[in-house]
Amino acid sequence: MDPVIQLDDLTVRFGNFEALKQVTGSFTGRAIGLLGPNGAGKTTLIHTLLGFYKPASGSARIFGKDLRTEQKEARSLVGYMPERDAFISGMSAVRFVRMMAELSGLPAKQALERTHEALYFVGLGEARYRPLETYSLGMKQRAKLAQALVHGPRLLFLDEPTNGLDPPGRERMIRLIKEIRDAGEVNLILSSHLLRDVEECCEEVLILKGGEIAYYCNLEEERSANRKFLELEIIGAAERFVEGARSLDIQCEQHGRRRVKMIMPPERKVRNLYELASEHNVQIRHLDYKKDSLQDIFDKAMREG
Repeated sequence: MDPVIQLDDLTVRFGNFEALKQVTGSFTGRAIGLLGPNGAGKTTLIHTLLGFYKPASGSARIFGKDLRTEQKEARSLVGYMPERDAFISGMSAVRFVRMMAELSGLPAKQALERTHEALYFVGLGEARYRPLETYSLGMKQRAKLAQALVHGPRLLFLDEPTNGLDPPGRERMIRLIKEIRDAGEVNLILSSHLLRDVEECCEEVLILKGGEIAYYCNLEEERSANRKFLELEIIGAAERFVEGARSLDIQCEQHGRRRVKMIMPPERKVRNLYELASEHNVQIRHLDYKKDSLQDIFDKAMREG
């Protein structure tokens, strides 16, 4: 099966400036978060995959379709929800989404049917005949989502989908994105400066820095891989237990009488803690690994990428 996106030495230049520098990678995730500081190349990568920019060298494929030789076929597979509004003055949501469906290649009758379905899906069924300029910000964002979905794409690009939304509007958008993801029919690329959006919606994360890939990982696997940070709940002589742990070069911090946080050096194993507990007649009632947050992963990529 072809990867969702395949990049081979992809380079994009604007004059003498290289926005993407020989980017190579194969990405297969159902929902991939695209992160990076300003100027990292996120928007350039999306726009290149949409065919807006021509690579200076290298290649890019979407579901095996080469953007150099099969651009029309590749474009038919994608939907795009842009960050900025691009509505036409005076149009209702129905007219706008139907027009976008027809531009994507759907026959007029099918385009209208799919338009009503898409607008009801995003919660705009009752307001679909109203002019778009009368919509609130949250409604406009959902109209943009509807036009990105209306033609039934296999890959959906979401560029800052919650930008500017109040908490209820953000929660509604996140629910829609999760529903699309969980249906299993569409792959998602979510570009956002809000780590929380990516953490809630995405299974994998691609982090760019300076036009290059700084990090790519499965979030759950990455969070679980860090086995150094432990949190314990113990009963017994906590002070002696902590002193014994420190004698084994384990960094410890005691919180109250029962909670202890530890950083394990590579040469120490969890069994050493149970041996130490037995030696000091201490019971370990609970032991948990501290998982890295997405912020931890992002900060690490920025330092090492």
